[in-house]
Amino acid sequence: MFEKFSHSWELVKSSASVLRSDKELLIFPLLSAICCIIVAASFFVPAALGGLFAGMDEEGANPLLYVLMFVFYVVQYFVIIFFNSALIGAAMIRLDGGDPTVADGFRIARSKLPAILGYAVIAATVGVLLRALQERVGFIGQMVVGMIGLAWTVASFLVVPVLVSQDIGPIDAVKRSAELLKKTWGQNLIGTGGIGIVFGLAIFGFALIGGGLIVLAISSGILAITITTIVAVVIVFLLLILIQAALQGVYAAALYRYATEGDAGEGFNRELVADAFKVKA
Repeated sequence: MFEKFSHSWELVKSSASVLRSDKELLIFPLLSAICCIIVAASFFVPAALGGLFAGMDEEGANPLLYVLMFVFYVVQYFVIIFFNSALIGAAMIRLDGGDPTVADGFRIARSKLPAILGYAVIAATVGVLLRALQERVGFIGQMVVGMIGLAWTVASFLVVPVLVSQDIGPIDAVKRSAELLKKTWGQNLIGTGGIGIVFGLAIFGFALIGGGLIVLAISSGILAITITTIVAVVIVFLLLILIQAALQGVYAAALYRYATEGDAGEGFNRELVADAFKVKA
């Protein structure tokens, strides 16, 4: 367990070293989050005002709601994949020894718009189907569907790096992602899981500290101190989430490089990545 955590921490530090070199990479997850909020509001506020959510738990729910949900999934996935493509594209330039700009990332993402849209439709279809299945099966069935969802997540882990780096369609990109994963790491996803663990612990620890600070601020009875503390805690919390998203993108780019070239790129230790993703005996 200690060895796994040690690998996780080293991988986080390697990703962070790349992020420190290009702090502008944080712009992509920030813009992605903002656009996702706008998309959600543009779909669900009119739907709520139009009464589409009325009776959604009943068999006679408005069928337009399901159409709306699918379209929402497609648009939301498109936004997420677009900005993730820009992030990973820029990260790949850095891993190749270049000095990427935000414009470089957007240029790469724009060049892949048809593939991004196609993959968004595939991801939305899978997401809607899995959600529909979960709503219609019992507890055991939900666990099985959850396992299927996890398998899909693992199989599609390198789809965006593949789309960014190769001139292929979304279906072939999913197949290629699964091939690279099986070929290189087997079942051990310590890297991305490690980043999740490290930031999960960091967010949990900060939630405890931030909650304590907010309680102290409220107990002071001074409104200005209370508001300032709450705003500061929220900003730090959001910053942690943005950093995690950026690190995940950098790491995905490094893993793709390692899978295809045997070298994770500038800032990553080749032996560390190979050991972290070796197939269990």
